[in-house]
Amino acid sequence: MEENITMKALARFGKEFGGYRMIDVPVPEVGPEDILLEIKAAAICGADMKHFRVENGSDEFNSIRGHEFAGEIVKVGSSVKDWKVGQRVVSDNSGHVCGVCPACEQGDFLCCEQKVNLGLDNNRWGGGFTKYCIVPGEILRIHKHAIWEIPENVKYEEAAVLDPICNSYKAIAQQSHFLPGQDIVVFGTGPLGLFAVQIARIMGAVNIVMVGLEEDTKVRFGVAQQLGATHVVNASKEDVVKRCQEICGKDNLGLVVECSGANIALKQSIEMLRPNGEVVRVGMGFKPIEFSINDITSWNKSIIGHMAYDSTSWRNAIRLLASGAIKVQPMITHRIGLSEWEKGFEAMANKEAIKVIIHYDFKE
Repeated sequence: MEENITMKALARFGKEFGGYRMIDVPVPEVGPEDILLEIKAAAICGADMKHFRVENGSDEFNSIRGHEFAGEIVKVGSSVKDWKVGQRVVSDNSGHVCGVCPACEQGDFLCCEQKVNLGLDNNRWGGGFTKYCIVPGEILRIHKHAIWEIPENVKYEEAAVLDPICNSYKAIAQQSHFLPGQDIVVFGTGPLGLFAVQIARIMGAVNIVMVGLEEDTKVRFGVAQQLGATHVVNASKEDVVKRCQEICGKDNLGLVVECSGANIALKQSIEMLRPNGEVVRVGMGFKPIEFSINDITSWNKSIIGHMAYDSTSWRNAIRLLASGAIKVQPMITHRIGLSEWEKGFEAMANKEAIKVIIHYDFKE
C-alpha cells in the first residue's frame, strides 16, 4: 500500500445535522494494536441520508462517514496476533466503548452510552466512504468480534450490508417471542424492512405482510415479494389496520416489526395487534408521539425498543448469508464510485434505490 499520501474521503462538518463534503485526508497511521483496512465496498444507510442536502454552514470537521463497509486487511500493528494481512473482513462499526457498563458486560456494545462508531459522528478512525479505515486496537481489546472474517463465497458488497441484516435478525429472532406458524407485519420498505421479511420467511412465518407507500410500488414492493413477502399493503390507498387483519386473521397477528420510524405506523402497529402482541420498533422517528398508547395496558401489548445487534446476531447472520438463505443481490440496485456519491444519495432519497454500493474510484 502507498505510504505518506492523502486520500479522498466523504466527511461531515458541524454538530447535529448536515454538512457533507469531499475532502483530502492523510492515510491513517497504524498503532501497535490497530488494523488498517482497504475498503472494498461500502453501503449508504438511512442514517447517512438524514444529513443529505442539509447545509449547516459549519467548517468544523466532525467525521469521515460510511459505517456499513467491508475490506481487506492491508496492515496490522506490531502487537496484533489474531489477524493478518490479506484477510477479508467486515466491521460491526464499533470504534470505542467503555467496557464496564451493564451493556458492555453483556456484550451489547452498541448500547454503551459512551460508544463511538466507525463511519458515524465524532469518530476519529474513518469509515467506509474513503480508501482506508483504521479498526482501533482499543476496541479489539474489549470486543474481539468488532470485525469478522468474510466467508469465501460471500462478496465484499454482500458483507458490507451485514449491519442491517444483523439488525433485522436481532429484532425478530432475539427480541421478539415469534413462533413458526404465526404471521408478521413489517412496516418500511428499506433494507431493514426487506431483511426483516427474509428473517420472517426463514423463521417460518405463514403470512408476511409488507406495508409501504405509493412510491414503493415502483421498485420495493416487487423486491419484497421476490424475497418472501406474501402480501404488500399500500398505506397511501388502503386502510392498513383493516387490511392486515383481513390477511392474517386477528388471532394470528402477534408481531409487527416497525422499520419506518413514522408515528402513524407505530399507532397502526399497536392497533392491529392481538392481545399480548408485540411491536419491535426498529425505525427511528424525530417527532413526538401525539396519540394514546393505552392499548398496551388494556390488552397487554408490548412495544420493544431496538438498537443494533450483538455478536450472536453477527455469527448467525453471517452463516445465513453464506448458506444462501439470506439474499442481498436483489436489493443492490446501484453500484457507483465514491466520486459520484451524490448520485447514490439522490437515488436513495427518491426511492429509486434500495441499497447503493460505493467503491473507491479516485486515482491518487
